[in-house]
Amino acid sequence: MNFVPSNPITAAGKGWRFIMLLLLLGSQSRFVCGQDASATKTEKPEKADEDAVENPFPNRHPAPELEGGVEWLNTGGPISVKDLRGKIVLVDFWTFCCINCIHVLPDLHALEKKYPNELVVIGVHSAKFDNEKETGNIRKAILRYEIEHPVVNDAEMVIWRKFGVNSWPSLVVLDPEGQYCGYVSGEGNRELLEKVIDRLIAYHKSKGTLDETPVRFDLERSKVQDTPLRFPGKLLVDEAGGRLFISDSNHNRLVVCSLDGQLQHVIGSGMIGRKDGPLNEAQFDHPQGMALVGQKLYVADTENHLIRMVDLEKKQVSTLAGTGEQNRTRTPGGPLMETALNSPWDLTIVEGVLYIAMAGPHQIWAHQLGSNTLGQYAGSGREDIVNGPLERSALAQPSGIVSDGESLYVVDSEGSAVRKISTMAENDLENPKGDVTTLAGTHDLPRGRSLFEFGDVDGTGDDARFQHPLGIALGDSAVFVADSYNHKIKRVDLKTREVTTWIGTGKAGTELNPLQLAEPAGLAIAGGKMYVADTNNHRIVVIDMATKTGREFPIDGLASPGPAAESALAQTAEVVKSNELELQELAAGTKIDFRVDFTFPEGMKLNELLPVSYKLKAEGDQSLVAASELNVKQEATSKGTTASFSIPTVKPAGQATYLLSVTYGYCRDGNGGVCKVGTTHWKIPVRLKENARPKGVNLKVTAK
Repeated sequence: MNFVPSNPITAAGKGWRFIMLLLLLGSQSRFVCGQDASATKTEKPEKADEDAVENPFPNRHPAPELEGGVEWLNTGGPISVKDLRGKIVLVDFWTFCCINCIHVLPDLHALEKKYPNELVVIGVHSAKFDNEKETGNIRKAILRYEIEHPVVNDAEMVIWRKFGVNSWPSLVVLDPEGQYCGYVSGEGNRELLEKVIDRLIAYHKSKGTLDETPVRFDLERSKVQDTPLRFPGKLLVDEAGGRLFISDSNHNRLVVCSLDGQLQHVIGSGMIGRKDGPLNEAQFDHPQGMALVGQKLYVADTENHLIRMVDLEKKQVSTLAGTGEQNRTRTPGGPLMETALNSPWDLTIVEGVLYIAMAGPHQIWAHQLGSNTLGQYAGSGREDIVNGPLERSALAQPSGIVSDGESLYVVDSEGSAVRKISTMAENDLENPKGDVTTLAGTHDLPRGRSLFEFGDVDGTGDDARFQHPLGIALGDSAVFVADSYNHKIKRVDLKTREVTTWIGTGKAGTELNPLQLAEPAGLAIAGGKMYVADTNNHRIVVIDMATKTGREFPIDGLASPGPAAESALAQTAEVVKSNELELQELAAGTKIDFRVDFTFPEGMKLNELLPVSYKLKAEGDQSLVAASELNVKQEATSKGTTASFSIPTVKPAGQATYLLSVTYGYCRDGNGGVCKVGTTHWKIPVRLKENARPKGVNLKVTAK
């Protein structure tokens, strides 16, 4: 996304500016460094010698503060740059409508996994659409895209302006001393960022300013319950077969049920992956749109960047097209299994041609079923709303596609428009002919302004306004549009181009009378009924089109595949070298009492949301403690800065050596959002004696 919503400014009074393009270690990507006008010398570690590591960013300057946001999410409270001292910080400026921002998320997750103790990612959500300014909607986006780092709602773009950002996505790097090092915009920069982070780690580890204590955040996902459907994306109704197909996107599977709600098949194990095979073993990654020919179901496997094919008769899943890697270039197409795709979002089939709404490159692609190739069909690849011949027109994140057999109808989510595109009826894929026009919404405005003409206005043609529409279905002489960010279904007359609100109050909700929706993304019509993927409500709603009355559509027998395993990020903890204690002579009895006293940095306290836990192991043979008490993680009792627990014994006397580990979390006092995690280990020789003085084992922990 290249539009600049406001002039970038410098951090007030700091006198710094972006001045240099650094080609880092031969990378073709450019990392833009920041320079403080007062910086004049190269920094080295205080203990400089022949092997000293030089600061890779000597012209760094103090970073602006992360103040000015409406609310913080995925954390217990606000976070400041000072709170993050000792960590390399990657600040991600994003907005959840933006496909490029979505493409950056896997890179961020990979970086968080590679540098769990050195790196903290902070998301700054600076909204494009009005709907994206609402904290509750950002929370849903965090859950939908499975984001595991803190996010601040920068609804008024205060932090955006402080950092001088001018496009989504932009990634800013801060060093462990809270200094601004530089930024990079756009997607596909993981390798460059790894090189930047590696150099910062080397320098600050040498200098002693790198804090490798893990941090832990209060994630939004810990506050929600499992539901049978999770952010369902698209729907397909097979009226002749009496079936409804649902892309259960965040469960990474497809659900097939009868039109009266009886479960027939679940396609996919629920695990993220791209495995082919039997229905219950196959894997998907957030699938979206579908198309059906006979007993073959074609699936847009969006985050795998694949087109999959499900043989419903043989009950097998295979891959039709794509390499599994995201296409970051404007490739015209090629052999099915050799051509990388870019976020295929929806599908439709017309006279043996599979049309693909390819959201990533802002294009429509096509594949003649039975052939070995696929390629671009409409759209230049430029993100805009521009009418014209197929190859010169411009689309903006096409996210829904349907056909009446003569034309394609497409919703351009980023352009908030409904497009009409000629089909291949009299053409071939080698030389397609036809035009792209705009049925409703603005188009052909200068300097990409069409991307920012959105709203909630009923009207005719160019005068109508949508807000990030995602779904579309064909009705009698009209198309129905899931106007997602307006939480409505709108009707667009194909002859008059008149747009009217059909269902929805304009506010997100769960009421059935009057019917409320929450970012609906998929529609399907059959038998006088409309089926709606009410995405953020995790449900399907069925509407009687004659009476406009709606009801929930439960699926008998459908259950969640179960909660995902806790991420590696949440499991990390500081590993401290084992402390070996002297022999502990304790009075014989029925238990061994342990007490742990913690000392934390000023302003920090034990994290009540992460109870202190312990695990006891035996070194060699032992008979003092029951085997059931060993190698089991258990919770201690905490009060203030002390934790205590007792281990039952089964023999009144004897000697053994135990290995004890205690894991704890600690946070800033008050409403602070940064929490750290530590684990301390002890080797403890124990002797129980009849005549020993009664006492327990007292341990001390000093956290960094």
